[in-house]
Amino acid sequence: MKKVTPFLMFQEGNAEEAMKFYTSVIEGSEIKSVTRYGAEGPGKEGTVMQAVFTLRGQEIMCIDSPSPHDFDFTPSFSLFITCESMQELERYYEKLGENGEALMPLDNYGFSQKFGWVVDRYGVSWQLNFE
Repeated sequence: MKKVTPFLMFQEGNAEEAMKFYTSVIEGSEIKSVTRYGAEGPGKEGTVMQAVFTLRGQEIMCIDSPSPHDFDFTPSFSLFITCESMQELERYYEKLGENGEALMPLDNYGFSQKFGWVVDRYGVSWQLNFE
């Protein structure tokens, strides 16, 4: 095995928008590559056939699904971020949770000084922790 890479499948053509959002919120992140569907399909022309971006060095792949599915993202899989400061945690919580949903508000839950869990506007789940 070479490596294990998280893979996000977007259903409404949001892959590129989501990548740009994530890499703008989390410093030290970048979009590495984007391959798009052409006129021949199978996805809508110009949408993401496959892309790779990094969040502070963690590589993540994503696509825009060419077909509709009866499933979407679920909080049972989330991206876990360990923050270096309370300010960083609060900023990520605010930005990633904007137009999304708070699953666990920022608080001390006993296992962490401060922890929060949000689902972002694209349906991706984020656990944010300050040790």
